[in-house]
Amino acid sequence: MFLVVVLSLGTFIIFFQGFMVAPILPGLSRIFHVSVRHVSFIEPAYLLGYGLATLIYGPLSDKYGRFPVILCSLTCFIVLTACTGFCQSITQMIILRLLTGIGAAGVAPNTIGWIGDKFPYERRGHALGIFFGFMAAGTAFGSSVGALFTAKVSWPVLFWMVAGVGVLILVLLIGYRKNFLQKESEPFGSFVALYQSVKEVFFLPRGWRTYLFVLFNGMFHSGVFAWTGYFFYKNYHLDEQGVGLALLGYGIPGLLLGPLLGKLADKYGRSRIIPIGILIGALSAILLSMNYSLVASCLFIATLSFGFELTHPLFAAIITTLSPKKGAATGLFAFFLFMGYGLGSLVFSLIVTIGLNQAFRVFGTVALIAACVAAINFKEEK
Repeated sequence: MFLVVVLSLGTFIIFFQGFMVAPILPGLSRIFHVSVRHVSFIEPAYLLGYGLATLIYGPLSDKYGRFPVILCSLTCFIVLTACTGFCQSITQMIILRLLTGIGAAGVAPNTIGWIGDKFPYERRGHALGIFFGFMAAGTAFGSSVGALFTAKVSWPVLFWMVAGVGVLILVLLIGYRKNFLQKESEPFGSFVALYQSVKEVFFLPRGWRTYLFVLFNGMFHSGVFAWTGYFFYKNYHLDEQGVGLALLGYGIPGLLLGPLLGKLADKYGRSRIIPIGILIGALSAILLSMNYSLVASCLFIATLSFGFELTHPLFAAIITTLSPKKGAATGLFAFFLFMGYGLGSLVFSLIVTIGLNQAFRVFGTVALIAACVAAINFKEEK
């Protein structure tokens, strides 16, 4: 499990870097003398580049192996993150964020693929629970600790610190490279055949159903979480540091309970846990909209994260069983996840004109319906 933790740390730092810019957008707008709206393109540039590139890295790992692709992707992430600290204009930053997303997109999906290669299905939930716990923690700590750090250090130093942590993780991976060098999957003859395999995986009955739930779940969590910072600012009048502390709860359940939740899925089955996870997320969004006390809202942020941990690791476990071409399957998983992230924040931004709390209720109500549909669609899953 040590290597699972190291690989998960790679995903943690990538997600940390991906979401740490949201709280510092107002500061960047002042530094570069542009509008906040202009600066806000930093986030979709990263998500768009990441989501599209996952379709490339998955098949590449089927052809050339997980380790070379993960190593190359993490190296690109480190170099491009360090370069971002030298940006002199917001346009340069947007371009570098796009390239960083493209470069970093090979780590997470191929880590899932490696877990699928290494662990039997009945033990896979535990490993994926660790992975997604670090992933959720990276999202939460990036948006919270990023705000806290920028109060102490300049934004370029924040990017260089992240690059430095990436180097340490890269060194650990190289030290354990022998664990990757065994034959991981069957080689495929051409890229035409590789992308034909992507099509085949998606159109499997269990494939398109699971990927659509991945897309929806990504939309739900991204849409709600992207606006929780403004929620605490608007309803509880917190400053940047206060918002950062309030959002810390989003990553705590996954970081502390991820392995346990994975074991529960292995023991009791995905058919029971997935609908419960979607239901918990839905209720969390609806309860947030009720404007209870600050302590209660912070608790609902944690339960929202709990709902994520009860769903996405389980979706990933299902996907690793769809086909022996795990690179194609996990590449599609990452693609739908990040397209969901981007679409969720966009849809929420479009409907937020009805009111922030009302938008939370709309997302929560749709998720309640999705939980009922999931109970039917995943009833045969083990």
